[in-house]
Amino acid sequence: MEVAASLKACPLFKDFTDVGIQIFAAIGVPRAFPKGSTLFVENRPGESLFIISDGTVRLSARNTAGEDVTLGDVGAGEYMGELALLQKSERLCTATAVTDVKAVEIRHADFQKLTAQKPQACMKLLMGIVTLFSQKVRDNRDTMKTLVGKT
Repeated sequence: MEVAASLKACPLFKDFTDVGIQIFAAIGVPRAFPKGSTLFVENRPGESLFIISDGTVRLSARNTAGEDVTLGDVGAGEYMGELALLQKSERLCTATAVTDVKAVEIRHADFQKLTAQKPQACMKLLMGIVTLFSQKVRDNRDTMKTLVGKT
């Protein structure tokens, strides 16, 4: 798996030049997860962004009754765990490989080091994360209202 190609296919990197892609490819770690394995677990510390190169990952969370509820699937070209680059915090859900999965991992610690070396590239990625995350919030506005008890 070529890390740069995986990054190019991801919307977080859509406005990046080849040089910008190479900056992040240098810290991206190719990972393979067999079907059924867990990429990360709800309520555990989140320390990485994952860009899916191949395969499908199911996102789930436990409801108040303790049952797993499927939140959705993430496939090739998509990403998950982006908030871990902003700050280390607990994962909001569990990610499980539905098929064999190939992914690129960008670790929080490596991103922090890169921030000192290539601040413009890192700022561009952070702005992409914020923009796409805010779009997700807008797209799910009605669902969020039901969660907070407003109609």
